[in-house]
Amino acid sequence: MTGRSLDGPQLTVPVGERDHVEGDPSSPLTLLEYGDFECPQCGQAYPLVRELRRRFGARLRFAFRHFPLTNVHPHAQRAAETAEWAGSQQAFWRMHDALYEDQAHLGDAALLARARVLGLGQASLERAWAAYTYVPRIKEDFLGGIRSGVDGTPTFFINGVRHDGPWDLESLAAALSAQEPR
Repeated sequence: MTGRSLDGPQLTVPVGERDHVEGDPSSPLTLLEYGDFECPQCGQAYPLVRELRRRFGARLRFAFRHFPLTNVHPHAQRAAETAEWAGSQQAFWRMHDALYEDQAHLGDAALLARARVLGLGQASLERAWAAYTYVPRIKEDFLGGIRSGVDGTPTFFINGVRHDGPWDLESLAAALSAQEPR
């Protein structure tokens, strides 16, 4: 018995190979975040997720999906495209972390500089932006979020069920613990 509540909205697109995932696919717990790199609340959640990953260790895998709220965060879409571009070079998580660790600087020049610091090609990033290469992927995440009841960021799902409670460290840790197989 996992203690899983089936009352909350369900994830319509299960976590799979297309997702950006840290952790063992066979972990008993999956925490998925729909996030926006410019969202201040997502920035506050970023260190909490890192701490949860430390606490739960191999028992937890973490997945991230894009949900850029472009009507209030003008740099969110470009930041998401930059993270996807970095992912094409096996550097998604390094870019993800860099974006959240310096949310105040998400303009194009700052994103290009961040790519350089991470050892990734700036010209390639500019070409990806110009060609809208990663826009369909981000749109796919966004629409999957809408179908799963996401209407803001951050939104967390634990083992496929939306977490509607508080997302402070202890509340998320308790919700994760409640879902662990006994």
